[in-house]
Amino acid sequence: MKIGLVDYGAGNLTSVIKGFTAVGASVHVASTPAEVTDVDALVIPGVGHFAATRSLGPEWRRVVRERIDAGTPLLGICLGLQWLFEGSDEEPDLPGFGLLPGRCFRLPDVVKVPHVGWNTLAPGSHNARLLEDLPDGAMAYFTHSFAAPVVDASAAITTHGAPFTSAIERGRVFGTQFHPEKSGTTGLRILENFVSAVV
Repeated sequence: MKIGLVDYGAGNLTSVIKGFTAVGASVHVASTPAEVTDVDALVIPGVGHFAATRSLGPEWRRVVRERIDAGTPLLGICLGLQWLFEGSDEEPDLPGFGLLPGRCFRLPDVVKVPHVGWNTLAPGSHNARLLEDLPDGAMAYFTHSFAAPVVDASAAITTHGAPFTSAIERGRVFGTQFHPEKSGTTGLRILENFVSAVV
Protein backbone atom coordinates (compact mmCIF):
# COMPACT_ATOMS: atom_id res chain seq x y z
CA MET A 1 0.00 0.00 0.00
CA LYS A 2 1.32 3.41 -1.03
CA ILE A 3 0.37 6.62 0.75
CA GLY A 4 0.85 9.92 -1.05
CA LEU A 5 1.98 12.56 1.47
CA VAL A 6 1.29 15.99 0.01
CA ASP A 7 4.20 18.38 0.43
CA TYR A 8 3.00 21.95 -0.04
CA GLY A 9 5.56 23.52 2.26
CA ALA A 10 3.51 23.55 5.46
CA GLY A 11 4.21 20.39 7.37
CA ASN A 12 6.71 18.50 9.46
CA LEU A 13 6.76 15.60 7.05
CA THR A 14 9.45 13.64 8.87
CA SER A 15 7.30 12.86 11.91
CA VAL A 16 4.31 11.92 9.74
CA ILE A 17 6.47 9.56 7.68
CA LYS A 18 7.81 7.96 10.87
CA GLY A 19 4.30 7.50 12.20
CA PHE A 20 3.03 5.74 9.09
CA THR A 21 6.20 3.68 8.77
CA ALA A 22 5.65 2.49 12.34
CA VAL A 23 2.28 1.03 11.33
CA GLY A 24 3.67 -0.65 8.22
CA ALA A 25 2.70 1.80 5.48
CA SER A 26 4.85 2.94 2.57
CA VAL A 27 4.93 6.72 2.14
CA HIS A 28 5.68 8.65 -1.03
CA VAL A 29 6.25 12.39 -0.59
CA ALA A 30 4.48 14.21 -3.43
CA SER A 31 5.37 17.80 -4.27
CA THR A 32 3.30 17.96 -7.48
CA PRO A 33 -0.27 16.84 -8.21
CA ALA A 34 0.93 14.42 -10.88
CA GLU A 35 2.68 12.38 -8.21
CA VAL A 36 -0.54 11.34 -6.45
CA THR A 37 -2.44 9.91 -9.39
CA ASP A 38 -1.36 6.33 -8.58
CA VAL A 39 -1.39 6.26 -4.77
CA ASP A 40 -3.72 4.20 -2.59
CA ALA A 41 -4.41 7.02 -0.11
CA LEU A 42 -3.72 10.73 0.30
CA VAL A 43 -2.48 12.50 3.43
CA ILE A 44 -2.52 16.30 3.64
CA PRO A 45 -0.53 17.45 6.69
CA GLY A 46 0.08 21.01 7.79
CA VAL A 47 1.17 23.28 10.59
CA GLY A 48 1.07 27.06 10.85
CA HIS A 49 -1.06 29.77 9.28
CA PHE A 50 -4.04 29.02 7.02
CA ALA A 51 -2.38 31.19 4.36
CA ALA A 52 0.00 28.29 3.73
CA THR A 53 -2.86 26.42 2.02
CA ARG A 54 -2.65 28.94 -0.81
CA SER A 55 -0.04 26.56 -2.23
CA LEU A 56 -2.81 24.00 -2.70
CA GLY A 57 -3.87 25.80 -5.87
CA PRO A 58 -6.31 24.89 -8.65
CA GLU A 59 -4.34 21.89 -9.95
CA TRP A 60 -4.01 20.37 -6.48
CA ARG A 61 -7.71 21.00 -5.86
CA ARG A 62 -8.67 19.32 -9.13
CA VAL A 63 -6.54 16.24 -8.49
CA VAL A 64 -7.62 15.89 -4.85
CA ARG A 65 -11.27 16.13 -5.92
CA GLU A 66 -10.71 13.50 -8.62
CA ARG A 67 -9.07 11.16 -6.14
CA ILE A 68 -11.87 11.60 -3.59
CA ASP A 69 -14.51 11.03 -6.28
CA ALA A 70 -12.65 7.86 -7.28
CA GLY A 71 -12.88 6.58 -3.69
CA THR A 72 -9.27 7.20 -2.63
CA PRO A 73 -9.12 7.62 1.18
CA LEU A 74 -7.84 10.99 2.38
CA LEU A 75 -6.54 12.06 5.79
CA GLY A 76 -6.08 15.73 6.66
CA ILE A 77 -3.88 16.47 9.68
CA CYS A 78 -4.09 19.75 11.65
CA LEU A 79 -4.03 22.47 8.98
CA GLY A 80 -4.87 19.74 6.47
CA LEU A 81 -8.14 19.12 8.33
CA GLN A 82 -8.95 22.85 8.45
CA TRP A 83 -8.40 23.11 4.69
CA LEU A 84 -11.24 20.63 4.12
CA PHE A 85 -13.71 23.26 5.39
CA GLU A 86 -14.99 26.35 3.57
CA GLY A 87 -12.36 28.66 4.99
CA SER A 88 -10.84 30.15 8.12
CA ASP A 89 -11.09 33.44 9.96
CA GLU A 90 -7.29 33.30 10.11
CA GLU A 91 -7.16 34.21 6.39
CA PRO A 92 -10.70 35.36 5.55
CA ASP A 93 -10.25 35.93 1.82
CA LEU A 94 -8.70 32.51 1.12
CA PRO A 95 -11.23 29.76 0.44
CA GLY A 96 -10.74 26.28 1.81
CA PHE A 97 -11.44 23.13 -0.17
CA GLY A 98 -15.11 23.32 0.81
CA LEU A 99 -15.70 19.61 1.26
CA LEU A 100 -17.22 20.26 4.69
CA PRO A 101 -19.50 23.14 5.72
CA GLY A 102 -18.44 25.96 8.01
CA ARG A 103 -15.43 28.13 8.74
CA CYS A 104 -12.57 27.61 11.15
CA PHE A 105 -12.47 30.04 14.07
CA ARG A 106 -9.97 31.30 16.61
CA LEU A 107 -10.18 29.61 19.99
CA PRO A 108 -11.49 32.05 22.61
CA ASP A 109 -9.07 33.95 24.82
CA VAL A 110 -10.80 32.70 27.99
CA VAL A 111 -8.17 29.93 27.82
CA LYS A 112 -4.51 29.92 26.84
CA VAL A 113 -4.09 30.21 23.07
CA PRO A 114 -2.45 28.53 21.27
CA HIS A 115 -3.82 25.27 22.57
CA VAL A 116 -0.68 23.19 23.08
CA GLY A 117 -0.62 19.82 24.80
CA TRP A 118 -2.81 16.81 25.53
CA ASN A 119 -6.59 16.89 25.54
CA THR A 120 -9.47 14.43 25.52
CA LEU A 121 -11.26 13.10 22.45
CA ALA A 122 -15.00 12.93 23.15
CA PRO A 123 -17.07 10.86 20.70
CA GLY A 124 -18.95 12.76 18.01
CA SER A 125 -22.35 12.00 16.55
CA HIS A 126 -21.46 8.74 14.83
CA ASN A 127 -19.30 5.67 15.21
CA ALA A 128 -16.09 6.22 13.33
CA ARG A 129 -13.66 3.67 11.89
CA LEU A 130 -10.86 6.14 12.56
CA LEU A 131 -11.45 5.88 16.31
CA GLU A 132 -12.06 2.12 16.60
CA ASP A 133 -10.55 0.40 19.66
CA LEU A 134 -9.72 3.66 21.43
CA PRO A 135 -10.50 3.61 25.16
CA ASP A 136 -12.93 6.05 26.74
CA GLY A 137 -11.12 9.23 27.64
CA ALA A 138 -8.39 8.75 25.01
CA MET A 139 -6.14 11.77 24.70
CA ALA A 140 -4.21 13.26 21.79
CA TYR A 141 -1.60 15.96 21.31
CA PHE A 142 -2.68 19.35 19.96
CA THR A 143 -0.92 22.52 18.90
CA HIS A 144 -3.16 25.13 17.24
CA SER A 145 -4.92 28.47 17.66
CA PHE A 146 -7.74 28.00 15.14
CA ALA A 147 -10.17 25.11 14.99
CA ALA A 148 -12.97 23.68 12.88
CA PRO A 149 -16.63 23.90 13.94
CA VAL A 150 -18.60 20.89 15.08
CA VAL A 151 -20.50 19.44 12.11
CA ASP A 152 -22.35 16.23 11.19
CA ALA A 153 -19.06 14.66 10.08
CA SER A 154 -17.40 15.29 13.47
CA ALA A 155 -16.14 11.93 14.71
CA ALA A 156 -14.55 13.41 17.84
CA ILE A 157 -15.05 16.68 19.69
CA THR A 158 -12.60 18.38 22.03
CA THR A 159 -13.11 21.44 24.21
CA HIS A 160 -10.58 24.19 24.83
CA GLY A 161 -12.52 27.31 25.70
CA ALA A 162 -15.12 26.13 23.16
CA PRO A 163 -15.99 22.79 21.57
CA PHE A 164 -14.38 22.08 18.22
CA THR A 165 -13.97 19.21 15.79
CA SER A 166 -10.92 17.17 16.70
CA ALA A 167 -11.57 14.39 14.17
CA ILE A 168 -13.81 14.06 11.14
CA GLU A 169 -15.01 11.12 9.10
CA ARG A 170 -17.31 11.26 6.10
CA GLY A 171 -17.20 8.31 3.78
CA ARG A 172 -13.53 7.79 2.96
CA VAL A 173 -12.50 11.30 4.00
CA PHE A 174 -10.89 11.58 7.45
CA GLY A 175 -9.16 14.30 9.41
CA THR A 176 -7.60 15.09 12.78
CA GLN A 177 -6.94 18.47 14.34
CA PHE A 178 -4.39 16.83 16.63
CA HIS A 179 -1.16 15.25 15.46
CA PRO A 180 -1.59 11.46 15.52
CA GLU A 181 2.13 11.02 14.82
CA LYS A 182 2.84 12.79 18.14
CA SER A 183 0.01 11.23 20.14
CA GLY A 184 1.62 8.03 21.42
CA THR A 185 -0.36 4.80 21.35
CA THR A 186 -3.62 6.67 20.64
CA GLY A 187 -2.12 8.24 17.54
CA LEU A 188 -0.61 5.01 16.29
CA ARG A 189 -3.98 3.28 16.65
CA ILE A 190 -5.59 6.06 14.60
CA LEU A 191 -2.96 5.72 11.88
CA GLU A 192 -3.50 1.95 11.89
CA ASN A 193 -7.24 2.49 11.57
CA PHE A 194 -6.71 4.81 8.59
CA VAL A 195 -4.44 2.28 6.92
CA SER A 196 -7.07 -0.41 7.51
CA ALA A 197 -9.69 1.81 5.86
CA VAL A 198 -7.51 2.03 2.75
CA VAL A 199 -7.67 -1.70 2.08
